Order: sequence, then C-alpha cells, then structure tokens
Amino acid sequence: QVHLVESGGGLVQAGGSLRLSCAASGGTFSNYAMGWFRQAPGKEREFVAGVSRGGSRTYYGDSMKGRFTISRDNAKNTVYLQMNSLKPDDTAVYFCAADRDPPTYLSATNYAEDYDYWGQGTQVTVSS
Repeated sequence: QVHLVESGGGLVQAGGSLRLSCAASGGTFSNYAMGWFRQAPGKEREFVAGVSRGGSRTYYGDSMKGRFTISRDNAKNTVYLQMNSLKPDDTAVYFCAADRDPPTYLSATNYAEDYDYWGQGTQVTVSS
C-alpha cells in the first residue's frame, strides 16, 4: 500500500509558476510509474504528465507540453510537477498517482484507471 500526499498548490496569477510535490510512503517508490492528473469542476479527470520508474522517460498531455515538467527523486520518494506559464484553464485539483505494474520500465500510462494509488489532491487556482 502506497500513501501519497500532494503539496504546493495555491493561487497564482496567469503567467506565473507553481511547483507541486507528491511525497510517497509505504512502498518501494522506484517500483512505481508516477503520474499527475487534474480535474476541474464539471470536467473529467485529465492526464497531465507521467514519469517512468527510473525517471528517464516523461510523458505529457497535449496542452501541457512545453509548460509543465515532471520529475522524480527516488532517493526522496517524491515526484514533482513544475508548472510554468500558467493559464486560467489550468485551474483544477491536481492529483498524483502511482502505477504498481507499468508495462515496461520506461512506461507511464496516461489512463487514470491504470493507476492503483492516489493522493487527496491539491488545489491550483490561476487568476486572469
């Protein structure tokens, strides 16, 4: 069982930046592919970014490419999401998730149903 706790959300003006963190406990962190998802009111959960077990391969949702960067520190059991050039449309609750059985060492799926453990979420609000 993996316990995930997100932090770093808040209120920021459009064009600003935030760095989210997700601390994991209760498992062998390097065994899990990690992902970030977000959900805005009235919308479905959306894939933001994923990172492979070792951190060498990253994946992004189309609207995040070039603005967001996912990374992980396996020594600290933490995954990060650096968000730059934020837009009001980025306003959502951001969740981190762990996939205990990625297909390959380099995989990080963009399907929420493939992830086994979820954090409680952190609110990100971008004002115009």
